Amino acid sequence: MAMVGLFWIGEDSVYVGAEPTGAASGVRLSEDGVEAPGAGQGRFWTWDEVVRIETHHVAVRSGVRRLASMAFDAASVMVTGDGQLPPAFEVEVATAEESVLVDVLTAVTGGIYLPSEYDLSTTLLQRLTDGGAEIGDLLAWGREHAAEGTPPREEREALLRKWAGA
Repeated sequence: MAMVGLFWIGEDSVYVGAEPTGAASGVRLSEDGVEAPGAGQGRFWTWDEVVRIETHHVAVRSGVRRLASMAFDAASVMVTGDGQLPPAFEVEVATAEESVLVDVLTAVTGGIYLPSEYDLSTTLLQRLTDGGAEIGDLLAWGREHAAEGTPPREEREALLRKWAGA
């Protein structure tokens, strides 16, 4: 699997945030629609039903601030011995009838996203819901490249721009 912006992409699945394990909640995007598997969720919407997918409470910082935060967190773990799960953020899936908030874990190391990748990712989510982008493009890339792991930042941004039509 590979992380590209807010997306965790595998050969047959795309998640917003990290892929959930066990009873953890998550948001899975497929050609058929949007699924919220996990404890208390178990929801599914077709793309025709979804009018909006937004993210809330995502940690976004510039490159320098991101590195400083990660260094501080690493030093804190070394001193206290307390490790933590990656930070979580919320994904809101909205239809004409309802709005559902789902907690997901971040997929990026340190739990902090760069502003450029975050902005491109949210643009892509908007384009997916309005029909201007296809999840099949992310899945096709995943089948060919996800086993190689997460690409470098410049390649991630280029992929997000291509998929979002930005």
